[in-house]
Amino acid sequence: MKRDILSYRALIVLMGLFVFSFTSCENDDDSGPEDKRIETVVEIITGSDDHSTLAAAVTAAGLAETLQGMGPFTVFAPTDAAFAVLPDGTVAALLDDPSGALTDILLYHVAATRGMSNSLNNGMKVPTLNGEELTVSITSEGVFINNAQVTVADVEAKNGVVHVIDAVLIPEAPIPATVVDIVTGSDSHTTLAAAVEAAGLADALSGAGPFTVFAPTDAAFAELPDGTVEALLDDPTGDLANILMYHVVGAKAMSGDLSDGDEFETLFEGNSITVSISNGNVFIDEAQVTVVDIEAENGVVHVIDAVLLP
Repeated sequence: MKRDILSYRALIVLMGLFVFSFTSCENDDDSGPEDKRIETVVEIITGSDDHSTLAAAVTAAGLAETLQGMGPFTVFAPTDAAFAVLPDGTVAALLDDPSGALTDILLYHVAATRGMSNSLNNGMKVPTLNGEELTVSITSEGVFINNAQVTVADVEAKNGVVHVIDAVLIPEAPIPATVVDIVTGSDSHTTLAAAVEAAGLADALSGAGPFTVFAPTDAAFAELPDGTVEALLDDPTGDLANILMYHVVGAKAMSGDLSDGDEFETLFEGNSITVSISNGNVFIDEAQVTVVDIEAENGVVHVIDAVLLP
């Protein structure tokens, strides 16, 4: 009987110890420090009063979910003031093309690494998510990404870091493959594009080159006497082809290569054009050059305000 009582008491003691031990463990967990999660790079941007335009752009482009991912990401974040100095209508136009130009520009602000400020070096190239590189410059005035100055550095996120910059980074447009691509891609050269196609010169001017094309605008063709363009298009391999070839030089002549009195032989055999420079204005024969040095891989295009006639 005494042995049964002792066994019962021992069981009660063991149960008491178990309950005490379990309660102590629960109290230890409750008394520990709370896990405070750091924000993502997107949450830093959307939570900033100075980045409402960037936040709206990231959302419109459908990039918020991507930039909420594991990363790591380095985001160079232009302020609202930076977007405000872009030409009128630029932001609205970008938001109208969220999966195109807007996405391309936003990805140009993001690198797939955690780039703290102390890891940046003068002259460093930073690959971005749009495939192009940014250039880091460090001067006595501060740290610059391309031409944008870093104004706030090292805003850390759980999936990367944000650096605030004072200008929007614009990637350089890719160089068109050919001078024909420049002409056909221009809203101001629809008549010239149609003429080149009608004359069967598109393939030739898409070749290795190099070529210099003096490209009259639609307004320049409109100044010709009534019926002239139609008559030329009716004879595409005759006068039209000759006039078009008179606008092309078989060499790459940048604006800096042009001097007053220069003559360039054109692809219209036996015919040359003459350069004249007056008060800083450049003329080809009687036509003024209005836009210079639009480069292609196979040459260069200069826009002129009149049709050249041999």
